[in-house]
Amino acid sequence: MEEGVLEERARRAVRLLGSCRLCPRRCGVNRAEGELGYCRTGRWAVVSSYGPHFGEERPLVGRGGSGTIFFSWCNLRCVYCQNYEISQLGLGSPVDADDLATMMLSLQRRGCHNINLVSPSHVVPQVLEALVRAAREGLRLPLVYNTGGYDQQSTLRLLDGVVDIYMPDVKYGSSEPAGAFSDAPDYVEVNRIAVKEMHRQVGDLQLDEHGIARRGLLVRHLVLPGDLAASREVFRFLAEEVSPNTYVNVMSQYRPYHRARHHAGLARSITPAEYARALEMAKEAGLRRLDQRFRLWFP
Repeated sequence: MEEGVLEERARRAVRLLGSCRLCPRRCGVNRAEGELGYCRTGRWAVVSSYGPHFGEERPLVGRGGSGTIFFSWCNLRCVYCQNYEISQLGLGSPVDADDLATMMLSLQRRGCHNINLVSPSHVVPQVLEALVRAAREGLRLPLVYNTGGYDQQSTLRLLDGVVDIYMPDVKYGSSEPAGAFSDAPDYVEVNRIAVKEMHRQVGDLQLDEHGIARRGLLVRHLVLPGDLAASREVFRFLAEEVSPNTYVNVMSQYRPYHRARHHAGLARSITPAEYARALEMAKEAGLRRLDQRFRLWFP
């Protein structure tokens, strides 16, 4: 993207902080002046850590790792979040655009294959500001937007031509668990609009000759005990309304973190049979590109 276009996108996004409706919460607070809404983030992004990560999906990791930047706070309140100290307690430090750009360039120098922005939905203006500076200084890596999937379509459009790889969660196929477990009863509707927009921008996942992702959509779906996530509807949506060639990581690593033990049905890990059934549902829906690895976890 041309520098002038990126600068204009950043200016537009920063102006939106004045009455923030950047995410579906649409709080309307003046984050530019330090007011805090649902995401608890004001003018500056908060970062908990950054560095090469080798635990992400295989198309992101390769030999050099995925260059992750973990943003603190979140616009969801998942009762089972394994990173709740970061997402709900805000562990981390504020950074300005120069700091964030320096992190991106450092990850590039360290040989990472991409810049992986973890939980960026509430800090899109701050990311765009940093990208203006990083691009001037030679940032060339693909940008990964690694999100819980509760994203505003209008905000995603600011990222058209900026983000190379979208990696959203599609957490639920039903509104009831979305409200009960993530405080987002409209998650399914919002998520489907967002995922379709992401796919419109970047298409199906494309890999280079080494199997490293260069562009496209990569979806994560976490299997919950007792099919509480309504996985069949998730897979049907992806196959029929997005693309049967959607790359889907069917995730088995659910554990009852945080406050999950206080919710009926969430107080245990999933079984091998539950995971196998989820894979069957994905295949029955017509999905052709499944990342499937069962990992047995103990509560």
